[in-house]
Amino acid sequence: MKHVIALDVGGTGMKAALVGADGELLHQARRPTGRERGPDAVVEGILDFAAELRAHGIRAHGEPASAAGVAVPGIVDEAEGVAAYAANLGWRDVPLRALLAGRLGGVPVALGHDVRTGGLAEGRIGAGRGADRFLFVPLGTGIAGAIGIDGKVEAGAHGFAGEIGHIVVRPGGAECPCGQRGCLERFASASAVSRAWAEASGDPDADAADCAKAVASGDERAARVWQEAVDALADGLVTALTLLDPRTLIIGGGLAEAGETLFTPLREAVRRRVTFQKLPSLVPAALGDTAGCLGAGLLAWDLTETADPSVETTDPSEVTT
Repeated sequence: MKHVIALDVGGTGMKAALVGADGELLHQARRPTGRERGPDAVVEGILDFAAELRAHGIRAHGEPASAAGVAVPGIVDEAEGVAAYAANLGWRDVPLRALLAGRLGGVPVALGHDVRTGGLAEGRIGAGRGADRFLFVPLGTGIAGAIGIDGKVEAGAHGFAGEIGHIVVRPGGAECPCGQRGCLERFASASAVSRAWAEASGDPDADAADCAKAVASGDERAARVWQEAVDALADGLVTALTLLDPRTLIIGGGLAEAGETLFTPLREAVRRRVTFQKLPSLVPAALGDTAGCLGAGLLAWDLTETADPSVETTDPSEVTT
């Protein structure tokens, strides 16, 4: 049975799958990223994990994977197949595509940015299915974005397209690690809401989920914290939709788990801010934490459809780890 390898590398854990041609998950596995062992060990762990998946595919399905896709965090040069930088993994300029091709017998390998890869899955087979233009915005520790155009995700000239979390929505506001002040993610990410609610409630252990529960129970302090985050998020989203004119706006990440506690006021806040712009459909993400792995599988299958059989793949003997 033809299949591909899909890998989603996170700061603490890796998710992997063998994916069939119809999108069926034939095999799934998880393991720690092991970043405490250093970047070289992380890379070796990724290569070993991929090799184990290849071996499992041969045993279970009678042939090796046709291609592989891997999603990683940080700055990614997708065209060159290089994981340029990831603060949480400590690596720089890792030629991950070539290393994986070498370990996997020379099959085609696609390397993608984790958020853009997750956005690809949400756009094609998740909440954005059927939309020719979409914007995927996960609200987690920070805020990122993936711009979907006709079934593909735009990386930008330098790999930074979609960084909506660094739109300045409160000029002169809280300092952001990026060097600016007032960035969206300092006010509307899950971590920002956690900080604000911990301070307002006096409970240092309180987080965004606690705030959402307090909002639902009618707590006025929580409602103020929540509305400030919703207003900041709406400001950032309206800037993005003014520039991009998406048909569907997909919101994911930890904050979206609050459901209508988030989506009802957010839809209203966005509606109030638009003037000439067309209001997109604003929907929750559908794929949860499997989006990155599913997107990596889609990248891999795309390679099998575009691969030119006359072009030689990488000789494993030419790549060292």
